[in-house]
Amino acid sequence: MVADDEFERSEARLQAAVNALSTAIETRVARESVLVDTEAVMQRMTADRGRLARELDNALARAERLERVNREVSHRLVDAMERVRDVISPSES
Repeated sequence: MVADDEFERSEARLQAAVNALSTAIETRVARESVLVDTEAVMQRMTADRGRLARELDNALARAERLERVNREVSHRLVDAMERVRDVISPSES
């Protein structure tokens, strides 16, 4: 019954190959799932980065406007204090 033994060994090798292929397929599907999840995370991070960059640009522009307004108010206050001082103090000319 050499043929039966050889057939059983061939059948066992075939089953082992099928099992290995099945494991490889499961591993690949799991890796692709991780890649899809990673791609989704990257897309969200890219969108967040863009949003944060716009918010930062807006905040910087607002800070620059506030700084300009602050300088203008400061100059006006200095001018007003000098005028008040001129009105209160008699001129020495």
